Amino acid sequence: MKISKVLMIGMFTLASGASLAAAPRLHTIKTVSIDAPASKVWDAVKNFDGLNTWHPAVAKDEIVAGTNNKPGAERLLTLKDGGTIKEKLLSFDSKSRKFSYAIVEGVLPVSSYTSTMVVKSTGKGKSAVTWSGSFKRKDTGDHPADNANDKTAMDAVNGVYQSGLDNLKKVVEGK
Repeated sequence: MKISKVLMIGMFTLASGASLAAAPRLHTIKTVSIDAPASKVWDAVKNFDGLNTWHPAVAKDEIVAGTNNKPGAERLLTLKDGGTIKEKLLSFDSKSRKFSYAIVEGVLPVSSYTSTMVVKSTGKGKSAVTWSGSFKRKDTGDHPADNANDKTAMDAVNGVYQSGLDNLKKVVEGK
């Protein structure tokens, strides 16, 4: 009797571990160099309710809970294609020019998503913006569809970051 319980617990543990391994934690980092002081770049990106002012895919960004730039604030992004993404601000440090947030719900093919944006000075009149994220694909099952696998999740997030950073550079540099 004891052996069968131990075997059942062991099999359950293995099965649980196998399903956790099915959707690994994915990570990505994108950085852009901008010919502008870090303070100017920070002014362009710091407002949690201002993503629509520089990201080309975002039509509207509104605070729906809490206070802008205060941890706990929630924003609702309306994309130009009509989709929505609700995000929650996790941390905000104006002195370090850094903030982190999580996706609460949305159209991106990801789950357990957290992200950080940092603006750093890289010399006189120059800066770098780094946007990093950690997430899992939305379908965390063992056999996701082709449009819900790890590659799809990575491609989506990389596309969001790259298009946003490319446009931020244009907006801030005035090109």
